[in-house]
Amino acid sequence: MTSDANLRESATPDTAWQDDVRAGVRHVRDLASLPLSPAERAAAQEAAASHKVRIPKAYLDLIDWSDPHDPIRAQVIPSPDELIAAEGELDDPIGDHAFSPVPRLTHRHADRVLLFPTYQCAVYCRFCFRKESLTSIGRGYTREALEPALAYIAEHPEIREVILTGGDPLSLPDAALAEIRARIEAIPHVRLLRIHTRVPVALPSRITAGLVGALQGRLMVTVVTHFNHPREITSRAEAACRTMRQAGFVLLNQSVLLKGVNDRVEVLEELCSELMYRLGVKPYYLHHGDLARGMAHRRTTIAEGQALVAELRQRLSGICNPTYVIDLPEGGGKVPLGASHIEGREGETWLIRGQDGKLRTYREVVG
Repeated sequence: MTSDANLRESATPDTAWQDDVRAGVRHVRDLASLPLSPAERAAAQEAAASHKVRIPKAYLDLIDWSDPHDPIRAQVIPSPDELIAAEGELDDPIGDHAFSPVPRLTHRHADRVLLFPTYQCAVYCRFCFRKESLTSIGRGYTREALEPALAYIAEHPEIREVILTGGDPLSLPDAALAEIRARIEAIPHVRLLRIHTRVPVALPSRITAGLVGALQGRLMVTVVTHFNHPREITSRAEAACRTMRQAGFVLLNQSVLLKGVNDRVEVLEELCSELMYRLGVKPYYLHHGDLARGMAHRRTTIAEGQALVAELRQRLSGICNPTYVIDLPEGGGKVPLGASHIEGREGETWLIRGQDGKLRTYREVVG
């Protein structure tokens, strides 16, 4: 692998990210260069055969190899536990395929669609709920591939928001992003472009002036990042988020609740506060683990998640608190899972438990 110094010497700001990708793990065979025991390496290689592996050097460098339970390692290094499919797990956990009227598009909610410009990622997360689609489809961006989806959006005036997902849209070249943005903003009824990406976390050098310029235009732009652990909040990630904030993009974050990674309230508290106070990124959703195959070892129970977010709410400002949600199978959508504070009602009088644990009455007074 290439040293950080060599990367800096050989790369301009707009190409450093490409060197970062090349210096990391890109293929199953690259796992041989990692400090794994022979048994761990064999198990990782077997698991990587069922779900692609890619780890940029910047993210790989965050791993503490002396800790077998390192939370960064747990997210990207293949594990033999992934090969154990539990009863009830699904190849399409949230129903993407059932709501796909044309290729590369999902239309589950009337006013917004998911658009898949690529099925490739800058980093492949082991817990990904689209892991089977990404491995089986594996295709990148072509202009022709998006034509049916763009025509569908143009024909449906109820669509206000186009969400670029995949795959990771920010793994595409600037020219491709600019072309996609221009095609979408030429559709008059579309008002907002939303981008779901792990790039600011795992490959922050990709957030360049050229990338930002490719996304700027008529549309409001919201970038939804995917930080799961406070150790992912590095100086490079901070600079990447600052670049996007200064471009006028709205920044939100979606985390996944993962056993052994962030299922302690102290970890979530630090993550959410640093996202807001250091990066200027609003914690948006905390997702309960989807029913992706081979991920039972990373899922908490819903009750455990509810207890965590209840304690988190007592510790953090409202602006730092994410909404705990489950993305229901068969296209049921995201549903909040937070425990209700309402415990009863008699006419206009409600029984509500406060954050201090005390039960209080609240009588509605309306005109």
